[in-house]
Amino acid sequence: MAKHIVIASGKGGVGKSSVSAGLALALQRDGYRVLLVDCDIGLRSLDLILGAGAALLFHWGDVIQKRCAPDQAVIAAAGGLSLLSAPSDFEPAYTPEAMRELAAAYDGEFDYILFDSPAGVGLGLELAAAAAELALIIATPDEVCVRSGQVTADLLSRWGVAESRLIINRFDAKSVAKKKLLNIDEVIDSTHLRLLGVVPSDQTVLFRMSRGQLIGAKSKAMQAFVRIAQRLNGKRVLLEID
Repeated sequence: MAKHIVIASGKGGVGKSSVSAGLALALQRDGYRVLLVDCDIGLRSLDLILGAGAALLFHWGDVIQKRCAPDQAVIAAAGGLSLLSAPSDFEPAYTPEAMRELAAAYDGEFDYILFDSPAGVGLGLELAAAAAELALIIATPDEVCVRSGQVTADLLSRWGVAESRLIINRFDAKSVAKKKLLNIDEVIDSTHLRLLGVVPSDQTVLFRMSRGQLIGAKSKAMQAFVRIAQRLNGKRVLLEID
């Protein structure tokens, strides 16, 4: 059975989709079979980030409504990743129970299923989290985002997600030193979450993903995703801050 992980924050603009793509790529390069599920109904972006927009024919809503077989909706994306794109509109058939059944349909084919949640704490997040046993809360080191992450983690716990871990994204040590951003301890203390990893600010991530290109293996962000993937799989990896 695959491990089901929801990647969330509550607040938009923190890089959830780039973290989802980078982490999926790191896991895939380590030999794991990974399925990415874009849960941002109406505003999907992972197909563009992963250079798979032209291959889009079906989405996971079609699977739920029996308009296609589960394997027909899986898109072959950059780097050998597998992607389920989001529908363009909400339908009454899209319920938490339907999402759990959707995840079960792919359990035998993948080691990890990553649900990339939309911004906000409404139905979109609930659908993304329906099948998850672990949440990765993405927070940039500012007070607004940190508060949003804490609220999201509390809500996910009430919805039955067993555990939440923290990933600090777009960390800029120089800005922290100038006290323009929160430091790592302040983010941890404010969210009350165990830290899984820190992804440094890396301009190449935005540049490459906006063009449907993979993050380079030598980029600081990609190296951070590799370490996070290793920790997910139980390896003891020291925290590195660039």
